Amino acid sequence: MTTIEWLIAVLALLGSIFGFLSAVGIVRLPDVYSRLHATGKNSTFGIMMIIAAVFLYFFVLKGEFIGKLLLTILFVFITVPIAALMISRSAYRTGIPMDASTVCDEMKPFYDKEKKTYANNIKDATDENHAKPLPTEK
Repeated sequence: MTTIEWLIAVLALLGSIFGFLSAVGIVRLPDVYSRLHATGKNSTFGIMMIIAAVFLYFFVLKGEFIGKLLLTILFVFITVPIAALMISRSAYRTGIPMDASTVCDEMKPFYDKEKKTYANNIKDATDENHAKPLPTEK
């Protein structure tokens, strides 16, 4: 085997290991937030390594440049962490509890302030609606 074939094999093996660790994280971790952390980090890196191995295989050994593979790496790198962030924020906002072993909640001050502002806006809106007299029928 040549050096490039070894590099391709190592990239594919690393990608498979990180994919496996991501699957283990989904099964073993206690709450949605830590599971999303495992999948957002490990699966992104694993997928990128496997696609890089495929790109190198076709580019070096077969002589074909497949730009779609590079775009796939870019899109996975951008979209998976953002999706994990949005899912975890949605879970936090809807009140999904953290595991009891969680040491601190760094988002609590920010979302408490947001909840108070939201509650005040609703209260002001309902007060304005109730302050108006109802139209009378003639």
